[in-house]
Amino acid sequence: MTTMADPTGANRATVDEDESQTPLPTALAEQFRVAGIRDFSIDDTDRAAYSSDASLFRLVPAAIVFPHDEDEVTRVLSVARRLDVPITSRGAGTSIAGNAIGRGIVLDFSLHMNAVLDLDPDEQSAWVQSGCVHAHLQKQAKPHGLRFGPDPSTHTRCTIGGMIGNNACGPRALGYGRTGDNILALKIMLIDGTVVTLDDSDASTTFPRLHELVAQNLGTIRTNFGTFSRQVSGYGLESLLPENGFDVRRTFAGTEGTWGVILAAKMRLVKDPSFTSAVVLGYADMVAAAHDAPLLKDFPVAACEGLDSRMLDRVIDTKGAEAVPPLPEGAGWLVVELTGEDEAALEAETQRLISESTSLDAAVLDARAAAEVWAIRADGAGLVSRTPDGRDAHAGWEDSAVPVDHLGDYLHDLMELLEEHGLWAIPYGHFGDGCLHMRVDFPLADPNGGQVMRDFMVAATKLVARYGGSVSGEHGDGRARSELLRLMYTPAALDLFSQVKRLFDPQHLLNPGVIVDPDALDESVRLTQLPLRQELPGTLAMAYEGESAGFASAVHRCTGVGKCRADSAAGGGIMCPSYQATRDERHSTRGRARVLQEMVSGDLLEPRWDSPEAHEALDLCLSCKACGTECPTGTDMSTYKAEVLYQSYKGKLRPMKHYSLGFLPQLARLITPLAPAVNRVSGLPGLTMLAKKMAGIDVRRSIPQFAATTFRKWWVTTAEAPPRSRTNAEVVLFADSWSNHFAPRILAAAVAVLEQAGVHVRVIDQTVCCGLPLISTGQLDAAKAHLSETITALDATGDVPIIGVEPSCLATLKDDSLKLVADQASHRVANRVQTLAQYLLSIGAELPDLSGVEALVQPHCHQSAIFGNAADQELLARAGADTEFLGGCCGLAGNFGVEDGHFETSVAVAEVALLPALRRRGRATEVEARADPDTGTDASAHRASEAVSDGSRARVTGSGADERLQVVLADGYSCRTQITDLSDAAGVSLAELLAWGWGLEPRR
Repeated sequence: MTTMADPTGANRATVDEDESQTPLPTALAEQFRVAGIRDFSIDDTDRAAYSSDASLFRLVPAAIVFPHDEDEVTRVLSVARRLDVPITSRGAGTSIAGNAIGRGIVLDFSLHMNAVLDLDPDEQSAWVQSGCVHAHLQKQAKPHGLRFGPDPSTHTRCTIGGMIGNNACGPRALGYGRTGDNILALKIMLIDGTVVTLDDSDASTTFPRLHELVAQNLGTIRTNFGTFSRQVSGYGLESLLPENGFDVRRTFAGTEGTWGVILAAKMRLVKDPSFTSAVVLGYADMVAAAHDAPLLKDFPVAACEGLDSRMLDRVIDTKGAEAVPPLPEGAGWLVVELTGEDEAALEAETQRLISESTSLDAAVLDARAAAEVWAIRADGAGLVSRTPDGRDAHAGWEDSAVPVDHLGDYLHDLMELLEEHGLWAIPYGHFGDGCLHMRVDFPLADPNGGQVMRDFMVAATKLVARYGGSVSGEHGDGRARSELLRLMYTPAALDLFSQVKRLFDPQHLLNPGVIVDPDALDESVRLTQLPLRQELPGTLAMAYEGESAGFASAVHRCTGVGKCRADSAAGGGIMCPSYQATRDERHSTRGRARVLQEMVSGDLLEPRWDSPEAHEALDLCLSCKACGTECPTGTDMSTYKAEVLYQSYKGKLRPMKHYSLGFLPQLARLITPLAPAVNRVSGLPGLTMLAKKMAGIDVRRSIPQFAATTFRKWWVTTAEAPPRSRTNAEVVLFADSWSNHFAPRILAAAVAVLEQAGVHVRVIDQTVCCGLPLISTGQLDAAKAHLSETITALDATGDVPIIGVEPSCLATLKDDSLKLVADQASHRVANRVQTLAQYLLSIGAELPDLSGVEALVQPHCHQSAIFGNAADQELLARAGADTEFLGGCCGLAGNFGVEDGHFETSVAVAEVALLPALRRRGRATEVEARADPDTGTDASAHRASEAVSDGSRARVTGSGADERLQVVLADGYSCRTQITDLSDAAGVSLAELLAWGWGLEPRR
């Protein structure tokens, strides 16, 4: 029996004696079913999603297996041996060197084998499964005052198994050592299915041939390996020396899945330091900063990172200047964390470091500013992935390391080498121990791009070798640098690698192409292997600023860093809600990007807009916009989804839900005169269910109640009333369709609050709509027409601020208009748009006293992504409210959670943060006020609910002076709908809360 893996991804295998060909994925699926493997996929959508990791490379797997336990891993390896199919272990797929992809079977441990099995606070250790996420281990250890020392920038999603595979380090390896230094025991499965537990006992009886081989090559090992802390390239054979106790468990770290399969590990935990100090030292440039790095060896430093000013420029361009804390003068910085058990001594060491450094300027950061700087550093790989003029910058030479004493000279020479080759890069990284990161603008789209990359990589390897360095400092060699090991190590060392590999993997099935018998560094590069950025039919509806090939190059923005897989909600983020709900790679931003990359290439998938695999991957995208700003590379999946839907259905009959939900604002105008009758009819169960089914709406969703008196009608009848303006301040209030037709009280409350602040409020005469439901359903011609009309009307109002109460509509004016309308008027309008909180703070408005109010705040995804929540947080804090701001999406996301087929995912998204928070709040005394369907206002009154909001349910706890009013604050209409549909609570808006705080009522 023979096999072959087609380089295009076809993957075919010979499975019978007459040499007839059966596709390898099909053959594997048959074998897996017989073996009782419960969770695997040969689906093209999944294969596309797993075709790459965070590297440049693309290898389409034949199958992906999600093992539940050790027994299933045994059976998978048995199938692999029988069919002679390679095995690649994978955690979060954040490998930048291409060591988590393969043409055979990919074992994804992150879905099922991801637990902390045991945590012993006394021993300061934890047994974890291979797929355990680093952040999960940290969360379990924190209550005991413990932590796992090494923490890569991908710590929010990388797995412990993956960290062992690469011997990962991260910023704090300077203080805590590499991952391999923190392994207490290791449970591995060898290629023959044997399970071995490695600890501090003598391993020579378990691996006698390895022990003998080491004894025969002591000189080679002592002269080639373990020369400095960041020498990660090749195999770390120095741990096998007699003086190091023939420590196979630590040698296993950095083998990149080529020796065996990691099942579980016992990791050392360390105590959190009692005190930390964060210092930023500013320098003229990064070379000057690198020259100062050796100084840190004389200080109690846990971490020292180099940070280039151009990284901060990218953050400011994306998120605004407020996203970057004030830093000392300089174009390059060392960010240093010192730790200690004596606060006074630590402060003295901090000041000594500042005085002894050669920095131009220095600052000691408070905890908040330090966290912001560390977060920027953690996003480094994405922030440097594009040049200032929009060209892609790539991994490849992103992980070199030298002894720290040589870092300054090496960096100087490396920057000159880049210039000689006509290349660009931003250096940053773990300067404290000599590890340098960068992305280089290799012109991979050009015919000779691969050769340009090869020439530079070879020259750079010779340079780093001259400084006694390593081509890899923590990412592993993978497919990016394994070929270069011949320029770094002696022939004897390379031969020893091969001999050791054969002992563990005689069939060469474990992650072939890595370290031993390596793939060429330019062999499987995604952008050169695929038919690059193929033109798909049709004129693009969206503008893709800075993209050389529009949509086709935009989908290649994703570099695979995998931040979309992180539990972002825990830190107040949103991305990626569908992955948080499903834990399915194809429903992550990265997975979708990989599928779309295959779609535009026409290799694994057909190059067509209506590709079933692309639509499957996009179906559960909530269009939350979070990836556009939270993803370090700005991969804007909501825009890509809208474009795909537009191109797929252009000139064709669409699903009914596109019409019923996409044109709901326009339908609302027609229905409003009949609101009382329509509301009564919508209460008839049978008729309502039939209507929902016909409209493509999930039958478990509520039907919104139409207001008999819209805000615009109310405004016209009260417009002649004298405003209470005491200043020259003026705003245009954007009366969005949702608030106008379904919650006019919120717009009226906003008028009252603005007038209380002395602001004259204007409302444009035209009935306009931003067209967001049309955008999210891909009806972009109609959306552009509506949005253009709205932009024209708003642009005619001058240059005063435009304020709104519905975050999604404001975000459409601020963001989508620049892509869909993309003219000067849309830019002028976008620059004027503000949230209510932003505007009130900007004019220094007096705020009501909200002390005694406890607010659980569910921010709208679009506000978080486009405007941020800092203004709301500051305003509520100034007003004295006690707030808890939730991360994560509510799960409704406009039309998404209403559509038939999305209800379960919508609820699962809500379960990430919103619903657990509502359950935690409980209710001591529940006060309800329900909306009258005839008027859209309260039919009952009670002091708590009446005070806060029509239609709200609030909770009052305590009594007398200790009485507390508890509210759920949600500005988004969809957020409030989700809260009402899935709980016994209801949301109120910020405008309503502020109006209540002032005791205001809409003017009559």
